[in-house]
Amino acid sequence: MIPTFSYAAPAARAPLAPYRFERREPRDTDVVIEIFYCGVCHSDLHTVRDEWGTGEYPIVPGHEIVGRVLRTGKAVTKFKEGDLAGVGCMVDSCRECANCQDDLEQFCLKGATFTYAGKDRVDGTPTQGGYSTHIVVDEAFVLRVSDKLDLAAVAPLLCAGITTYSPLKHWKVGKGSKVGVIGLGGLGHMALKFAHAFGAQVVQFTTSPSKREDALRLGADEVVLSNDSEQMKQHAGSFDFILDTVSAPHDLNEYLRMLKREGTMVLVGLPDTPPTVHGGSLIFGRHSLAGSLIGGIAETQEMLDFCAEHGIVSDIEQIRMQDINEAYERMLKSDVKYRFVIDMASLRDAA
Repeated sequence: MIPTFSYAAPAARAPLAPYRFERREPRDTDVVIEIFYCGVCHSDLHTVRDEWGTGEYPIVPGHEIVGRVLRTGKAVTKFKEGDLAGVGCMVDSCRECANCQDDLEQFCLKGATFTYAGKDRVDGTPTQGGYSTHIVVDEAFVLRVSDKLDLAAVAPLLCAGITTYSPLKHWKVGKGSKVGVIGLGGLGHMALKFAHAFGAQVVQFTTSPSKREDALRLGADEVVLSNDSEQMKQHAGSFDFILDTVSAPHDLNEYLRMLKREGTMVLVGLPDTPPTVHGGSLIFGRHSLAGSLIGGIAETQEMLDFCAEHGIVSDIEQIRMQDINEAYERMLKSDVKYRFVIDMASLRDAA
């Protein structure tokens, strides 16, 4: 077994605290990764506070993981000791169902195994995430990471990056597309970067005039204050695609009215209050409202390769592992631009 030092939530709504446990010895197709950096996702906070009602404690969060391969199982062919590697939101799936066969493991019909708060498909033990010194993952769910980019800033690509890249690619956003992005946070800032890189005309929706300068820097061609009815009216019926990254309750109907005929709005945020959608917002204009969940392993690798080619990473603030509880409180106040990333050297030094 592999001794591992981490920070875990010992119980629902309890502060994260130091926690020691053992990772499994690598199976034949496993890769052992020493973790260098782990991004902090809002999903981590939802899970450790049991806001989704799925908690089994202790929980080690973290699914935006970048590190280096320490060891490999005897049947591993894709990685060798010393390689840079990443792990995102999933560590396994059934690999047999129609969705897995289509490289859409996140929609596995038997349920994907998520990086934390899941169950190992072999021995049933709880999966534990990246707020830790090491992780052991089957090579089929490990990503190649380029050394061309800042590794700390790469970490959030494993969730925030693929969550926004996937719908933009699926709905064929590109040159000639007019794209709206709702929300400028960990997801929204990546949506701006990708939509701009794809050649689209990009508009940022926000309620905060103070975010205008940052939105333009990140790739927006224009910024619209969504609480200004005149500005909204000027753009009514003009968007091919809108990506909604907001997880707080808000009115979807006002944005659906921004779509062109047969335009699509896609949700990647998950408010805790179910939204109300008026039929007319969809019927008049043959509008579509859809959702998207991260991306499959092949598409995640495609995204990482695209980022390496185009120099795209997340805007981050590095923190020590010991400061994670303070970071959670700041995250609740949107006091970060735009993603916290934990430097795991701070954890190894304390081990």
